[in-house]
Amino acid sequence: MSHLPNLDALDADGAIRHAAETAGLHRGDFLKKGLLAGGGLLAGGALLNGYLADAEAAISRHRSKRNDVKILNYALTLEYLEAAFYAQAVTNKAFGSSAALKAFAETVADHEAAHVVFLKKALGSAAIKSPRFDFGDAVTDQAKFAATAQTLEDTGVNAYLGQVGNVSQRAVLSAAGTIATVEARHAAWIRDINGAGPAPAAFDVPKSEKAILKAVTATGFIT
Repeated sequence: MSHLPNLDALDADGAIRHAAETAGLHRGDFLKKGLLAGGGLLAGGALLNGYLADAEAAISRHRSKRNDVKILNYALTLEYLEAAFYAQAVTNKAFGSSAALKAFAETVADHEAAHVVFLKKALGSAAIKSPRFDFGDAVTDQAKFAATAQTLEDTGVNAYLGQVGNVSQRAVLSAAGTIATVEARHAAWIRDINGAGPAPAAFDVPKSEKAILKAVTATGFIT
């Protein structure tokens, strides 16, 4: 192996070895994969091009996973908000004398709490903490509770739909999808109770994270 170039000399600044670690290759793997082909030494250009292609692919996968974590935490923030909203509404009996609103509030409170647990488990140590919320009389007044619930559920559907094309991992997409469809059912349910029509249009409108967070911030619920 004495005919092989010295890796320390070739990679004086450590850039190649850093890329190797990113690509998941050890020194021995690097020498076998990048320097040897058919028993002969590859030219420097071919060596770096082939090797860095592996590194670039690994970095791309890493970034994609990191973006998926960001998306799941974004979803978790919305689920924190909804879970807190419904929990407080049920505690305060914001549904008033309406049996339909009572059934909706209690059922959805359980669902949203389950969504929070699910997303926190999926994220593990990467899960963000819940913000603090102040819903004011939206969790004590029947009319305001019903109107706010409809807004939150419609917003949730738009939010999940807006992230569909941004998820890179199939498992993450499937996990988010199991929540998104339930959010759509919630939206249809509360819209029907409010007499707003459960399916007002043939297509839902996806909204960006920026648009959703701006709308949520505008409510003043997050303190």
